[in-house]
Amino acid sequence: MACTSCSTSDGSSPKGCKNNGTCGTDSCNKLTVFDWLSNMSPSNGETPFDCVEVRFKNGRKEFYRNTEKITLSISDIVATEASPGHDIGIVTLTGELVKIQMKKKGVNPTSAEIQKIYRKASQKDIDIWSDSRDKEEPMKVKAREIAIALKLQMKISDIEFQGDGSKAIFYYTAEDRVDFRQLIKEFAQVFKTRIEMKQVGFRQEAARLGGIGSCGRELCCSTWLTDFRSVNTSAARYQQLSLNPQKLAGQCGKLKCCLNYELDTYLDALKGFPDFETKLYTEKGDAICQKQDIFKGLMWFAYTDNFANWHVLKIDQVKEIVEQNKQKIRVSALEDFAIEIVVEPEANFNNAMGQESLTRFDQPRKKKNNNNKKRKPNTSPNSNPNQSASQTQNPNQNPNQNRQNKKPIIINKNEQKK
Repeated sequence: MACTSCSTSDGSSPKGCKNNGTCGTDSCNKLTVFDWLSNMSPSNGETPFDCVEVRFKNGRKEFYRNTEKITLSISDIVATEASPGHDIGIVTLTGELVKIQMKKKGVNPTSAEIQKIYRKASQKDIDIWSDSRDKEEPMKVKAREIAIALKLQMKISDIEFQGDGSKAIFYYTAEDRVDFRQLIKEFAQVFKTRIEMKQVGFRQEAARLGGIGSCGRELCCSTWLTDFRSVNTSAARYQQLSLNPQKLAGQCGKLKCCLNYELDTYLDALKGFPDFETKLYTEKGDAICQKQDIFKGLMWFAYTDNFANWHVLKIDQVKEIVEQNKQKIRVSALEDFAIEIVVEPEANFNNAMGQESLTRFDQPRKKKNNNNKKRKPNTSPNSNPNQSASQTQNPNQNPNQNRQNKKPIIINKNEQKK
């Protein structure tokens, strides 16, 4: 859902986001939530829920208690409790929906560990916050150089400053445990601030940084997916996908989370299929399954002595043959049960006036023809007109005539010896 400031103007030119990432619908940020109860007031004189959801950098969200009864709405910038000092965040959700989100994430609303909101952020707080955010990118480059110099097997993926600039959180990924005691000393000496190290997984790293997936859309983990379930290669095997690690791996280097999206549907469809390892016994020979088509309900079988020829059978026919084999009855041949698949001809669409061409708006380049350029006559004062005329009088003259006009030089051998 786009905000009004990001829509096009009357002249069809984009306005651009004038709220600098704090639009009311929160559509410019990650893990957005639409408050569909914002226009409804509590019934029967109930007091509004005193907890709010606050978003920080890269989709990190926390719940805070509004103990001061401050009137808050979505996109308000607030100063929250932190250890030490205070942090600056943006309110993303208020009201009864916060109670549902806390229940979904397993947070007790009556817990004393929930921190509180101090106040709405002043202009001075926002200036300090924005200055700290500007330091994060050059700090990340320098921090990576220090980690490489210390030969640590880790990758610093992101840096997040606290709102008051008193602390910097370094997020890193590593395969094994890393002894970063010397690293923290180097960071504190170079950056002159309080350092905190947090190790995150590879999927959490991709969720924080974001990006574009192989499908062409934004990563699910950085837009709406919050729970990371385990993904196995069996999910790809059930869906008959190629077990190519480069195609099955996402931007995080792990198996794609989207492999689980349609897995339940495939498993329900496979319940009506015979086992893939099923063997069919015929008088012509034994046959094994080579391929399945879950959508059309077809199975391809081939004889063990002739794998080149495949025979297409329906599921009901396969079950019928299996029942006869259980009674120790061999069918005559698979050819009696096989069906022919009619391949429908592809529709040919005429490309009228080159409308589907990607280069239809490109202007062809003009070829430079140097042969058509007229040569300028030689107008130098030292030029001899008679000489140029003599050169152009007989263009078909044999070049061997010049050799005949020249007299050969005869050298006597005796004179050479002297």
